[in-house]
Amino acid sequence: MSETRARRPGRAVTTLADVAAAAGVSTATVSRVMNRVPTVNADLALRVEAIARQMGYQFNAAARTLATGRTGAVALIISEADLSQPYSFTSAPLHGVLSAVARHDLQIVMLLSGSAQQESYLLEYLRRTGVDGAMVILEDEISHLPELLRDAGVPVVYLGRPLGDAKAQSYVDVDNVGGARLATEALVEAGRSRIAILAGNDRLTAARDRLDGWRSTMSEHGLEAHRIARGAFSPAGGSETMTRLLAAYPDIDGVFVCSDYMGSGALQVLAAAGRRVPHDISVVSYDDSVLAEVANPPLTSVSQPLERMGEEMVDALAALMASSGTSVVQRVLPSSLTRRDSL
Repeated sequence: MSETRARRPGRAVTTLADVAAAAGVSTATVSRVMNRVPTVNADLALRVEAIARQMGYQFNAAARTLATGRTGAVALIISEADLSQPYSFTSAPLHGVLSAVARHDLQIVMLLSGSAQQESYLLEYLRRTGVDGAMVILEDEISHLPELLRDAGVPVVYLGRPLGDAKAQSYVDVDNVGGARLATEALVEAGRSRIAILAGNDRLTAARDRLDGWRSTMSEHGLEAHRIARGAFSPAGGSETMTRLLAAYPDIDGVFVCSDYMGSGALQVLAAAGRRVPHDISVVSYDDSVLAEVANPPLTSVSQPLERMGEEMVDALAALMASSGTSVVQRVLPSSLTRRDSL
């Protein structure tokens, strides 16, 4: 007999009992699967869900809310300033988030942060409305949110490791120290010895980690690690820091730029100064975004799997919700280097 069956003649709606009969399990088991009860075997749950979809079973979300106290809705908090960028950092993780929420049968509510009024609203929203959890794509402008959301009343997962007591926070991050080491090693292998860094603001752990990775690699090769300029992860930040760096250290022959945004601005300053890349100076950036691809010359850049990080953030939040938020989930993904013409 086939594992699934058609609806009974004359019956307009597929019932829980229909799904149970087709799957060869009890109606109670189907109910636990539909209500996302975590004790159900994962393989069995996937099989029952597939059969239910094939039979056209219409799940009653209101019933699940009454039965479990959960709505199946989660919040995604992003920086309003990031959305105004022509190449938003948020776009790649967002693709991963949207893919994963569908897999977990969750609905997503998007909240913007950036102003005091917005942050007051989002905190109240998390406390008083029916979302089961929240995710935050951390950016410089909202790096203070972990402190604000400490008592949000729902589990929270961050994309990017928060500052402060990171051991108590759930997050998905990339190995920023390792990525910076890859970038610096590539510059050393290219024969560069007077290597500078355009570092980001230290309000983000990513900026701190990339600086640490550069410093440790320079030290291992016996190279001086004092050519440092800090600025915002933006084209303007790259232009301003590259201008300061050239004025202070005109002899530099290599530079690690801690974001592609900064890299685009840095390349313009180098071109205006008559410094040919990579003939006079090699440049390695970070993010491996479209900005690195379209730069002149195209930038060698450290790649972080942003779309996968978005997926992992949803998976981590789902795990937290299944454990009633009593645990901490922390995942760090590896980085890699994409070589282009700037090295």
